[in-house]
Amino acid sequence: MSDPRGAGVRPGLLARLKAGLARSASTFSDAIASALGSGRLDQATLDQLEEGLIAADLGVPTAAALIAGLKEERLGKEASADEVRAVLAGRIAARLAPLARPLAPDPARKPHVILVAGVNGTGKTTTIGKLAARFKAEGHRVVLAAADTFRAAAIEQLKVWSDRAGATFVAGAVGGDPAGVAFEALTRAMAEGADILIVDTAGRLQNKAALMEELAKIVRVLKRLEPSAPHDVVLVLDATTGQNAIGQVEVFQSVGAVSGLIMTKLDGTARGGVLVAIAEKFKLPIHAIGVGETIEDLQPFEADSFARALTGV
Repeated sequence: MSDPRGAGVRPGLLARLKAGLARSASTFSDAIASALGSGRLDQATLDQLEEGLIAADLGVPTAAALIAGLKEERLGKEASADEVRAVLAGRIAARLAPLARPLAPDPARKPHVILVAGVNGTGKTTTIGKLAARFKAEGHRVVLAAADTFRAAAIEQLKVWSDRAGATFVAGAVGGDPAGVAFEALTRAMAEGADILIVDTAGRLQNKAALMEELAKIVRVLKRLEPSAPHDVVLVLDATTGQNAIGQVEVFQSVGAVSGLIMTKLDGTARGGVLVAIAEKFKLPIHAIGVGETIEDLQPFEADSFARALTGV
């Protein structure tokens, strides 16, 4: 899966990604077509192309690095839009490949505890449900903990996903102690010999201090039962927020040790390039991306297929 032209990429996944990232690819292609008026990559063309990549939400550092590589390779040469897309796809894939890391349970840790964070509205609860369904389909025993106790809708939604996936569900009262729910869920997961525990958490950024204390308390109570928990702290981001997603990573990084990312709603935006900007800035593992509503639309992240779909190759 190292060839940016697609060798080793599953055809079904690439087709799904291309459909989901069509709006982002259109923005990317428009920027390239607009810049390549003469068909020659002179400095003026490269400057215009860099502006287009920034407008496509790749971010200033990433756009500058990509253009520098393109300049070194093609300055003064004739180049078609397809050739430029192919070069950029390969370079984007190379930058993302070290960060592609599927979310997989460690068999040595039972249960493997995954703490999931994210701003309300990112699709966090739905993502947890899809992960649970995937893990169950792989033969794992899964427990879901509704530790976002401040929203009754979040608890109810997670219960629906839990029933659908066939997972064990643990919840408390609305407005109750999130750490208490997490403690009860881990106790039950250990007693039942579960393979995976996924803990949903609140995402209220308006009170950063309260969020920090809440997440810290959840981690403390988990460690009372299992000192190595949580084994993953996954931040769910909404692609439609564009550059605002960068600020969300910064906030959650400041309140807890985020170990990896999942980006949702890539099918509903032309801002898919923001994932490249986030990868460039934070160097956090990217576990999965969402390009639709179904369980199959949450896919393990693959750098080559994402880069090709993003650039329209």
